[in-house]
Amino acid sequence: MKIAARSSLPRLSVLAVPVAMLLVVFLVAGCGGSSSSSSSAAGSTTSAGASSGAPITAVAAENEYANVLEQIGGKYVKVTAIESNPNTDPHTYEASASTAQAVSGAKLLIENGVGYDTFMKKIASASPDSQRLVINVQQLLGLPESTPNPHLWYKPSTMPAVAKALVSDLSALDPAHAAYFQENAKKFEASLQPWYTALKEFSKRYPNTTVATTEPVADYMLEAAGIKNLTPFSMQADIMNGTDPAPQNVSLQNSLFSGHKVKIFVHNQQVTDSLTESFVKAAKSAGIPVVGVYETMPTPGYDYQSWMQAEVKALEKAVSEHVSTEKL
Repeated sequence: MKIAARSSLPRLSVLAVPVAMLLVVFLVAGCGGSSSSSSSAAGSTTSAGASSGAPITAVAAENEYANVLEQIGGKYVKVTAIESNPNTDPHTYEASASTAQAVSGAKLLIENGVGYDTFMKKIASASPDSQRLVINVQQLLGLPESTPNPHLWYKPSTMPAVAKALVSDLSALDPAHAAYFQENAKKFEASLQPWYTALKEFSKRYPNTTVATTEPVADYMLEAAGIKNLTPFSMQADIMNGTDPAPQNVSLQNSLFSGHKVKIFVHNQQVTDSLTESFVKAAKSAGIPVVGVYETMPTPGYDYQSWMQAEVKALEKAVSEHVSTEKL
């Protein structure tokens, strides 16, 4: 499935870091402050690096990247995930003083890019550190700013590339444990194989499966599974960017349900409004199973690879058993 281009970047209601917050950043940077804790791990009170013997302090904008970082870095990293609540709209995230503090003390940052988490660059620029390393996944994959779908973690080729970059950067920050990072990366890449196999098996067992969606959250994964998305990308982008879709697209979407033209409705359950809820209702009324997808990795109970496998399993249950999985 080829994703059509669009003119606007993903909607983000992230506000510019307020002056008071920037003061916090500079104070923290000047005093050698620590990164704050999140659902991933608490920050270290000592600057990370091989010279101090302390774990490398790292911050990831989204918890799926934080999870991969934890798997590669293991006991030699202390990771903070900025966005980690699967029950909130990630587009409405507003940077806080604690976020600024965490970023200012980090030696390694991971951001998605493609306009998805611009707050990371804003905060990092307010607390410059010549030794800090930054992995921008968009740049890592060689994607332009105009990339229409920013949900890069659903692309099967993304995390292996991220893992390799992590090995390189962690080894630069802590050369003594380079072999440890390399071994963890090998284990991580091997653990992705069941997901890849599940995608291939789905495409073989259920060829020409059709779906409708609200947003392009899981579009990369749907494409990898051989699934055809009948919802116009222009409408997916409108919903993603918080604008009203064209009436003709709304009518077309509803006809996909009433005409039983799709086998599954894939719904971004983190971002809902009256329109998306009306689509959920229409799908259920037509007897079409609903599969919920996430922008933030569900926790607890999942790591990145088991999360991806669970999403494919939910798609399979929808097709084979006609069962909805609205939440993991």
